[in-house]
Formats: sequence, C-alpha cells, structure tokens
Amino acid sequence: MAGSGTAHLRDDGTTVLSVRNLVVEYVGRRGERVFAVSDVSFDARRGETIGLVGESGCGKSSVAKAVMQLPPPTSGSVRVDGVDLAGLKGEALRRQRRKLQMIFQDPISSLNPLRKVKDIVAEGLRIHGGVSRADVETRTRTMIERVGLDPATAADRRPHEFSGGQCQRISIARAMVLEPEVLICDEPVSALDVSVQAQIMNLLEEMKERYQLTMVFIAHDLAVVKNLSDRIVVMYLGKICEVGGADELFASPAHPYTRALAQSIPEPDPEAPIQEAALSGDLPSPLNPPTGCRFRTRCPLAQDVCAREEPQIREVRPGRFAACHFPLEATAKEGPLVNA
Repeated sequence: MAGSGTAHLRDDGTTVLSVRNLVVEYVGRRGERVFAVSDVSFDARRGETIGLVGESGCGKSSVAKAVMQLPPPTSGSVRVDGVDLAGLKGEALRRQRRKLQMIFQDPISSLNPLRKVKDIVAEGLRIHGGVSRADVETRTRTMIERVGLDPATAADRRPHEFSGGQCQRISIARAMVLEPEVLICDEPVSALDVSVQAQIMNLLEEMKERYQLTMVFIAHDLAVVKNLSDRIVVMYLGKICEVGGADELFASPAHPYTRALAQSIPEPDPEAPIQEAALSGDLPSPLNPPTGCRFRTRCPLAQDVCAREEPQIREVRPGRFAACHFPLEATAKEGPLVNA
C-alpha cells in the first residue's frame, strides 16, 4: 500500500481542517469490499488551498464526500476548528457542517431543476435559521451579484435556462451565501468549456480572498491545480504518494508516480516532441489492491522490498514528503534528500 503516516501534518495550531487516518470502504452487492480510501491524512491552514490530484479512481471524490460526512467515513477523524465531525450527529453536526460547503463537478445536475435560483441560493440560510426573511433576501441577491449574475434577471429563473458556467456560478453562490470557512471543490471546472474554466477559477480566487477561505481543490487537470494550490497532495489508489508545495512538487518530483503525472502535462508548444506514455499498465482494482506499495505494479523503480513493506510517508527533502522506498533525487536547485 502506497503511503501511510502523518509526518506531513503540521501540529502548530494554525490548521482549520485536519483529516487523520481517513478510511472509506464500500460494500458491493455481493458483499465485496471496495477500498476507496485507505489511511489518508492531510491538513489545511486558514486561507490555504490544498490541491488533491491523481488518476480517475484514486479516491479524490471519496475523500471530499467523507470530509463532508456524505456519507461518514468508515473510520478516521475530520476536525474543523478542532471539532471532530465524526463524533457529531443531528443538530450538532448540522451546526458544525455549516462551516464546510461543497461545489460539485456537474453544475447542472447539482441544482434542483424545479426551483428558482433565488430559492436554491437561499435554501441554506433558511435551513440553518437565525436570519430574518429580509436578511435572507438581501444576502441572496448580494451573493448572486457577486458571482457575476444579475439578480434582477436571474433570481426568478430556473437552472435549465442557464449555461453550464452560469450554473456553476449559482452553485458557488449557494455555497458561499453561508460564509463557510472551508470550501471543497470537487473538479468544479472539468465539465465546463475551456473558455469558461478560467472565469470560474478567477471567481473562486476572488471568493477566497474576499472571505479568507480555506479550499480543498480536486482536479485531474494538473495545470489548473498547480496554478490554484499552495500545497498539493498526490493520491494513488486510495493512498497518499507525495505532499509538497505546488511549484516545487511538479518541478522536481520525489515520487515516481508524481513524476509520471508531471510528464503527462501537455506542453503548449506545437513543435514539442511527442513523448511516450508516462505510465504503463492499468490501474489495479480497489477490490484487491497490491500488497506493499500500491504503485509497485507500474513503477519502474520497484524492487522486492516494495512488495513486502508498505512505505511510510517521510520527509525526503525540506518541506517535501513522500511514501517511497526509493525516492527520486532532488535537483541541484532544490537541494539534497533528507533521511533518504
């Protein structure tokens, strides 16, 4: 199994979101267990954006839903401002969950097609209560305007009358009207046209600055994650492979899987030579993941120890953490390996 441990966590009292030893398992119709997320830990400081990347099926969305308790994880803790959501139920969970909001991948299907935009955006305020009717209307119209829509023409219309990008703006307004501390973005631009993606990314950056948001940004577009994130967590088959700063992580990967992901980022140069596929072989099944390091079946550096022992996350360079028995050498610019 690729990557357990908590060496990369920052226990300095500055974290808003702390996820420890998260496990998410599903049971199939025949009783088989799907190991979607296995012992994942990460944290996020106030105002920080954590990028969560990896191939489709690596468990990114399962992590996001488990953080939101939709559904609750099989085991592990999710702490927001020091309060563990896993130990809460009913009204106590509802009050704490207000601090977390989520934006989904498909903006159109995430909105109720029968409700008007003003009711969709205002729903959270009405459910949580404590706000007068006049304040609900004022805050709703203000938020619709802040996401770039005209309240006068948009408030009384329904989702099917908007484009995908406009629906995502409505989703952002619905999440932000509650003024959360943590915003989880589950591939919020992957279903949009390229011309619209930049607009939504700029809107999220604007919201982050205005409300001092802490964000968890999930995407398979590595260029998008690199531009938005302060720190990146790389996942493979339900495990963490590497954690580090956005620029340094892709400039000089420490884990062979991160290097393969970095090599898959397309070059914006039509004359650049076409490279061979960075990864070979198929992603193993989460029903029966490989022993030891989960990446070993596709890793060019794999040796016998990789099948016998699970690599623990450790600091291999200053500020860089990887779960690998044979981490890649640092470039001269980054400096030497630490405890390699």
